[in-house]
Amino acid sequence: MAIPVADSTVDVLIVGAGPAGLMLANWMSRFNLKTRIVDKRGTKIFNGQADGLQCRTLEILDSFDIGHRIWRESNHMVEICLWNPDETGRIRRSDRIPDTIVGISRFQQVVLHQGRIERFFLDAIKENKADLKVERGVMPTTFDFDASKAADFKDYPITVTLRTLTEDEATPCQSGTASSPGGTEIQDGLFRSNLAPDDTADLIARAELNSRAGQTEVVKARFMVGCDGAHSWVRQQLGYSLTGDSTDYIWGVLDIVPVTDFPDIRMRCAIHSESQGSVMIIPRENKLVRLYIQLKEVPLGEGGRADRSKITPDVILKSAQKIFAPYTLTYTHCDWWTAYQIGQRVGDKFSLDERVFLAGDAVHTHSPKAGQGMNVSMQDTYNLGWKIALVASGVCDPAILKTYETERKKIAQDLISFDHRFSRLFSGRPAKDVMDEEGISMDEFKMAFEKGNMFASGVAVDYKDSLIVSRSTSPSTSTLIQNSDPGRTISIGMRMPSFKVLNQSDARPWHLQERLPSDGRWRILVFPGDITTPTALSRYTSLGTKLAAKNSFLHRFTPPGAKIDSVIEILTIHSAPRRDIELTDLPEIFHPYCETIGWDYWKVFADDESYHEGHGQCYENLGLERKGAGAVVVLRPDQYVSWVGEMGDYEGLEKFFGGFMVERK
Repeated sequence: MAIPVADSTVDVLIVGAGPAGLMLANWMSRFNLKTRIVDKRGTKIFNGQADGLQCRTLEILDSFDIGHRIWRESNHMVEICLWNPDETGRIRRSDRIPDTIVGISRFQQVVLHQGRIERFFLDAIKENKADLKVERGVMPTTFDFDASKAADFKDYPITVTLRTLTEDEATPCQSGTASSPGGTEIQDGLFRSNLAPDDTADLIARAELNSRAGQTEVVKARFMVGCDGAHSWVRQQLGYSLTGDSTDYIWGVLDIVPVTDFPDIRMRCAIHSESQGSVMIIPRENKLVRLYIQLKEVPLGEGGRADRSKITPDVILKSAQKIFAPYTLTYTHCDWWTAYQIGQRVGDKFSLDERVFLAGDAVHTHSPKAGQGMNVSMQDTYNLGWKIALVASGVCDPAILKTYETERKKIAQDLISFDHRFSRLFSGRPAKDVMDEEGISMDEFKMAFEKGNMFASGVAVDYKDSLIVSRSTSPSTSTLIQNSDPGRTISIGMRMPSFKVLNQSDARPWHLQERLPSDGRWRILVFPGDITTPTALSRYTSLGTKLAAKNSFLHRFTPPGAKIDSVIEILTIHSAPRRDIELTDLPEIFHPYCETIGWDYWKVFADDESYHEGHGQCYENLGLERKGAGAVVVLRPDQYVSWVGEMGDYEGLEKFFGGFMVERK
């Protein structure tokens, strides 16, 4: 019999400790909220699984101060080579294109296996000194939701029973048939594949019958988030479903150290053979290369799924060898392998009364070749985490939680549409000529690849109007912002682009995004223009006077006794020559004074030439006039632009924040 323990309460219960769950746990570790995260698997990932990290994801990870670790360890994706059959049917390199659109981010796509990403999250959580550790080999078995308590966000409407599994139960089952040519057993990912059935019910049944099973515990929670994958237990408890379709395309995956005469094995490649299928090459860290290999001949089992018992690394390799011909390919070391059937599905609902949420694969699934799975999953909980934290902490009105579904469901639907087209272009047979209607046009494939790069990068995310994205209360930005380059200008609903600026106090150059850490604070970026001119300085000083007033929204939304920048931080980026400005001549609200540590020297920046790193041209790149009327930009805690206004529009600022902030008394 399982041993019951005392009931407990938590602010947030996270089910699933993959990248989405750990992203959310990382947010929670930055707040004084009681959080628990459980995962039915006994260990973290050490091999394989997701590996691609896109531009926007790297910006996010850098905002948590772990981006530099990933940048250093990862393999950088610089170029894509396209290989297609020539008139004789032999594959040849037909084109080279940049892997990342030039200039849209200070980062480019990299690859690093999921286990390292999880390790960095765990280290960051530990560094925050949060009493939060992943409870592995623990799974929820019962769920109850008291709808009568849902409207009171201080109450605990969620009741879950947690059960501790034995080591055997918590260990994923391996195929037991796969070994490298040297005889070493290879780790496989079939237990996570969509070719595998959901094993949650079996685990619960085994745990209930197993006399060695550990404790059970009843947990009451204010919020619960299901980050527990495509077979999500949380989603099943809510009675929600994923809708979409599957294709007949079966793909195998090998992480190997290749022995080959193929010339572009250390490049990202898309290979279409004449009749044997397709391969995508992803060069990895530590000499590894990941191959996504189309399997043309796989027996089907029940429900039209491929019979996974017939899929082995040797079967996958032989398929790859046919596609690579006349080039040779083999290996002596395989680090990991899996197989999957291409399908695209998205959830009908993302939350229950804004108290239980679904994120990542629990609410959208797709093929991995677009490099979006881990990225979009983490961006789901990056979007959700600060919202839960600020509501639970009493900073923001619970109404902002509704924006999670409206914002992220559209992203999931866009992803499904993109992946639907891209995966079919990738899996289809190349057209022999213009009259071959059943074949895939390689020109169309290249165009889809290039256009898809903007979407895949993550910087094209554009959130629609809501309480926290306000185009309606912003003046026409066309009078303030002249640039319209996507990803490189200030656009309401999109993330804030980054260009180099200089610290006013010490002349050190910083990327603007480096001064926007993910710490839960809202930010007001003030672009006053050239404040050596009397008009610009007057506008800037007037705004400072209104913000500093004791009855200003800045004071009303700051807890008594807290620093004035604890909820809303103000940063200035001016366009005057840095040497012509003295920090002490600027209004104190823009560089607050503290009796114990003096002035804040890290809030005023100049768009000026640095001694060693050139000129960032921040104003020009963002579409602002250096000697213009200036602008005020509000950023959410996730760096997305919420509101844009003129320097004198204090009332517009106040109205915007008043729509969702809670007055602190």
